[in-house]
Amino acid sequence: MNVFKGQNLLEFSDRFKTDEDCKEYLASMKSEMDYKCLRCNHTACQVRKDFSRQCNICGHIESATANTLFHKVKFGVRKAFFICFEMSTTTKSLSASYMGVRYGVTEKTARLFMLKVREAMGSGGNNPMDGDVHVDEFVLGGRDQGKTGRSYDGKKKKAVTAVQLTEDGKVKRMYAMKINDFSAQSLQYIFVNHISREANVTTDQWRGYRPISKAYNITQLPSNRGLNFKALHTMIHQVKSWIRTTYSWVSDENLNRYFNEFCFRINRSQSKATIFNNLITKMVQGDKIYHKELISN
Repeated sequence: MNVFKGQNLLEFSDRFKTDEDCKEYLASMKSEMDYKCLRCNHTACQVRKDFSRQCNICGHIESATANTLFHKVKFGVRKAFFICFEMSTTTKSLSASYMGVRYGVTEKTARLFMLKVREAMGSGGNNPMDGDVHVDEFVLGGRDQGKTGRSYDGKKKKAVTAVQLTEDGKVKRMYAMKINDFSAQSLQYIFVNHISREANVTTDQWRGYRPISKAYNITQLPSNRGLNFKALHTMIHQVKSWIRTTYSWVSDENLNRYFNEFCFRINRSQSKATIFNNLITKMVQGDKIYHKELISN
């Protein structure tokens, strides 16, 4: 498979001139995966001229987009590829209204597909952070008036983030996730999902981390107004600013998907040449997700 590399829009446009070019790319990627017919479970097939796969036994035809997050994309696979390219390579904030105008689709259509892309951007949890890891919680929307510390409860969205640091104190990787409250029961999930038991974890002195220290190597230090966690607090500020200045409203149900997008680009900042191909691979391997799962009640 000839993997697309780089961030040059003109080169990307030349490579993917038609929907067929995009389907060929998806078909090449799927050919490297095990095939199993959805109808009869047979494991042998032949590739047709339109890049679909046909079962050798029952003749069932599987399109290049079937069983991927491109399944039933109604505005064309090429437009979908361009949206994926922008979301994976951009350094700007991209709203659904902007993408809708840019690609000639409705704002709702753009939003739903972008949420699918954000779903694919989530971590598989197969490579947990090790080494020096800093963890802290934050709220989106600011603190409730008249409340201090973690006593603010209100309707603000609560989240926790973890960053893995390099030897010189720079951010190597980052993960963030929504939490219901600041209890150990909620905070533990970012440890379980993203942090190795071998990591050296540093947090502030919030008591919610104490029960977790039974399973993880946690050192608690005074925050000192964030001075002891400079890199971590810089990333918190960036993700809060990114969401606040781009999106007028983010639902609780989709907040983790927005975190996925932000962290996906941060975590692949050293491999930007293949970031688009990495995203398409995750789109192909990801489970189908239906619109009703993306729309808030």
